[in-house]
Amino acid sequence: MINRNLIRIRVVQIIYSWYQNRNKNLREAEKELMFGLQKSYDLYYYMLLLMVELTRVHERRIEAKKSKFLPTEEDLNPNLNLIENKFIRQLEGNRQFNKQLNERPMSWEEHDAFVRNLLDKILESDTYIEYSQVESPTYDEDKEFWRKIFKNFIYTNEELDDLLEDECIYWNDDVEIVQSFVLKSIRQLSEEGGIEQPLLPMFRDEEDKQYALQLLHDTILNEKKYRGLIEKHTEKWDFDRIAFMDMIIMQVALSEIFSFESIPTSVSLNEYIELAKGYSTPKSGTFINGVLDAIVQELKENNQIFKH
Repeated sequence: MINRNLIRIRVVQIIYSWYQNRNKNLREAEKELMFGLQKSYDLYYYMLLLMVELTRVHERRIEAKKSKFLPTEEDLNPNLNLIENKFIRQLEGNRQFNKQLNERPMSWEEHDAFVRNLLDKILESDTYIEYSQVESPTYDEDKEFWRKIFKNFIYTNEELDDLLEDECIYWNDDVEIVQSFVLKSIRQLSEEGGIEQPLLPMFRDEEDKQYALQLLHDTILNEKKYRGLIEKHTEKWDFDRIAFMDMIIMQVALSEIFSFESIPTSVSLNEYIELAKGYSTPKSGTFINGVLDAIVQELKENNQIFKH
């Protein structure tokens, strides 16, 4: 689940903090990197848990209405499609899901007001009204309902984004990427998979984990080499006035270009230019593009790198 875009963002952040910290310790930086990536993975489960929690709150409401002194006909005979949703019941019983929650407990209890308000909006929506009118919905109809709800009410929800930012400093940059993986998981789950169906792993494979650690190490250990290249190709600029974040991004980008033969140079350039647009100044993307492109051309001419 932790893709290389998320890893690049986290490494840039850790390198930025590295230069702000007087007591530089590579082992501590490595721990901080892995801790941040673990928090990204926690967010994936937190988003899955939100769908389960919305269902549980709805179920408690229905039970409370049945217990009223003078319940209405609707109170006594509520629509049960949401409560009996096969997809949610599968997710709630999923072994990997429950194992993760046992090992790293998390809850939406502190944000009960948000959950209740979100449920109200869902129940008032055309999506829910249409779903509630389906008699005995199939597993696929149950799953499609939650895909629509997640996409329209949870994905890029500004109130939720603010809540998550307050909950964990790491989640501010992760939300959109992680939520896209939740949508992917919704699509991938199948009725046949039952509670044993695997959810997304933290890393796709061991190679991605090693990529994260190597990128961090190489960026720090080869600082002089990369900064020397940057300084050489920014002669027309006052080196000391280059945005600090621009310098960090270029240093990490050069680390990737030098250290990972399997990653095309064009991919590295595009990824770090895009990263600069979101994490530095408005003009950083263009500036970094120009500097890195010049460095790469020189490296190729001098046969220091051979990949495209």
